[in-house]
Amino acid sequence: MYRNGIKIALDFVAALFGLVLLFPLFLLVAVALMIANQGSCFFFQKRPGKDEKIFQIIKFKTMNDRRDASGNLLPDVERITKIGGFVRKYSLDEIPQLLNVLKGDMSLVGPRPLIPEYLPMYNDDQKRRHNVRPGITGWAQVNGRNAISWTKKFELDVWYVDNLNFLLDVKILLKTLQKVVASEDVNLSEATTSEYFNGTN
Repeated sequence: MYRNGIKIALDFVAALFGLVLLFPLFLLVAVALMIANQGSCFFFQKRPGKDEKIFQIIKFKTMNDRRDASGNLLPDVERITKIGGFVRKYSLDEIPQLLNVLKGDMSLVGPRPLIPEYLPMYNDDQKRRHNVRPGITGWAQVNGRNAISWTKKFELDVWYVDNLNFLLDVKILLKTLQKVVASEDVNLSEATTSEYFNGTN
């Protein structure tokens, strides 16, 4: 009952309340990023959601579009702005995803939505991470985030799918808040994105 009914209702109410509460911060970050990026403050990308249905995720854009002499985008670490680094450090880039939660594409808690290119690489067990709506935060994010292997992340995602309940979601939200405040498991010094998943790592 919680998985298919109460969780959806709680997500909608919490996301709506969160957007209202965080609107001043939302506006401040948006304006600061527009200035720093000299353009859009939002980043849109297609991601697979529940049952692998593709949706458009929205985040704050923390990198500019600087290119080299050949017209190719510079490496991520060279394009992230100072304000972008701050926004990422405290996970403020995730705030716009509350709009995805309102739309029903995402949940507050669930396996993180990854890029569609990974879909053919999952084994049958890993595919089960798409049996629930993806989340802004998840069990893998509070248990290592980028410090653990893809294999371990997927094990944690599937464990969450099998053990999903209200108290577990509350625990994940509280641990997420703790990590955001402490800015744990965030490393911008060498790379700003996770290692690409190739089906084996």
